[in-house]
Amino acid sequence: MAGDDLPANLTEENDFDDLPEGDGVLIIAPSGRIMSANLQAERLLQMKLVRGQIIDLNRLIVDQYRPQMVQALNEGLNIGSSTSGLVTRISCGSGLQVSLVYSITPLFDPDDQIIGVVFTFRDNTKTRKKSEMPRQTLQMEEGALIENLAEGVFTINTHWRITSFNRRAQEITGFKPDDVLGKFCWDIFRSDLCQSDCPLRVTMETGIIRMDQDVRILDKGGQRISILVNTSVIKNEKGTVEGAIETFRPLSLTEKPCDIHECDQTHQIKIIGQSQAFSKLMALIPDVAASDATVIIEGESGTGKELFAKAIHHQSTRSRGHFTAVNCSALVETLLESELFGHVKAAFTGAVNNKVGRFELARGGTIFLDEIGEIKPEIQVKLLRVLEERVFERVGSARAIPMEARIIAATNRNLVDEVKQGRFREDLFYRLRTVPLFLPPLRQRDGDIPLLIDYFITKFNRKYKKNVLGIDPKVMNIFKRYPWPGNVRELEHVLEYAFVFVKGPIITSSHLPVLTDSKTKVSAPRTGLSAEAAWEDEKLAIQKALANAHGRREEAARLLGMSRSSLWRKMKTYQLD
Repeated sequence: MAGDDLPANLTEENDFDDLPEGDGVLIIAPSGRIMSANLQAERLLQMKLVRGQIIDLNRLIVDQYRPQMVQALNEGLNIGSSTSGLVTRISCGSGLQVSLVYSITPLFDPDDQIIGVVFTFRDNTKTRKKSEMPRQTLQMEEGALIENLAEGVFTINTHWRITSFNRRAQEITGFKPDDVLGKFCWDIFRSDLCQSDCPLRVTMETGIIRMDQDVRILDKGGQRISILVNTSVIKNEKGTVEGAIETFRPLSLTEKPCDIHECDQTHQIKIIGQSQAFSKLMALIPDVAASDATVIIEGESGTGKELFAKAIHHQSTRSRGHFTAVNCSALVETLLESELFGHVKAAFTGAVNNKVGRFELARGGTIFLDEIGEIKPEIQVKLLRVLEERVFERVGSARAIPMEARIIAATNRNLVDEVKQGRFREDLFYRLRTVPLFLPPLRQRDGDIPLLIDYFITKFNRKYKKNVLGIDPKVMNIFKRYPWPGNVRELEHVLEYAFVFVKGPIITSSHLPVLTDSKTKVSAPRTGLSAEAAWEDEKLAIQKALANAHGRREEAARLLGMSRSSLWRKMKTYQLD
């Protein structure tokens, strides 16, 4: 655990008379063992605090204050809630009772698991203000509390100027304390919410704690990063707000960077094609991108629907936000709802922490719902509400969250037929179909095949460190006659397969896999080969692919452009197991 590495800061001395006054800091594991403690904690509790020993705070509390302490500890350890400004009385080691003001803050490890609580407290009988304390003492107290936490932490005063900035905050943002201390927080982080729904501002003005708020900031190098933010106010012993504290951690789910062959230096998506049908479609993108209307992209698998969605996003006013893709067919119904909308802790079995959904992650950007025709009616109802009311709720929560992302959906199904069959809601269909786009299959784009071949050859030359110049004219004839049921994706896999085996500058028919259209039962093995030769050639190709994949069937299937189950069946046919 990260908490086990916290410095103990213990002393063998018993005379605390000369120590400066301030907050006691005690970090406790769920088991009750002391993970760390400072000298002021020992002085206030009048007992030795040894790292690793078990301390039961409840037994120290005077009876009438015990329920409040138990609740605060349970909320910190079980649901990650912070509590501040509470008053209690403790029976100290000397037998005397002392009135304390305390706060309890959960302590997280890098995996967002609660590993303990930070118990900070001060003598309630003292009225000395922090403003009267030496500056060096203030810095020491703040540093002792936050420096070794696994989350980034910074504090501000009531004038919105940053007063502390811990080590983890430096690692996440790239800023050093000298860069930020005394500066306005909005000048440093340049968040997308600084001028609107800033969680820290809401907390400062209302006192409401904000938990797991998705915020995008700019690091020192100007790179946009997404973080999850928690905020809370800082009060003195009289309950007066003296500032606020924000803890943050990077999102584990981040936008996948563009492939260097997919995006140019201006991050504009590069789409290959100049056929008449394709050119008409390309001409629509600037107008579609300029609007904020919901778009649905229809077309067969492998035609590049996600690529078009990215092109729309990158040319839109939301291009600085995230492009968040969700494959609706890849998740079961219960997981899909949590993936889209997020969930709160204990919403269902296995929900051990709060989870931010894709709609929240896409705030200010675009969410791409691929294979939307696969979702069940129950999710369709909730998605319809998002489109109509522009709000959604996390699973297990009743709090409405504004939907601030553009929706682009895609499907390889005929949604008109799905509506007629009762498998897709008609009202949702028309909501999604504000701007419909249809991507033509590759068999209707013969003129684009040479362009795509040149593009993929350039791409695979870089990947495989080869110098292939082109394909044999016989191969081009095969490609133009073949119906390409897998469309552009299949063409890419066929050429990558050829790159595995080609040794010279030209790809010939001997380097190709057997091309089979399962829909029309059309097979295109090698030009001029007999059935027996094609049989042996396919067997040899499978053997080569397995050798290149070091026996890994999944990798070999990818090289061959077929599914793993198809490869397994062919291996049994050829007795290659």
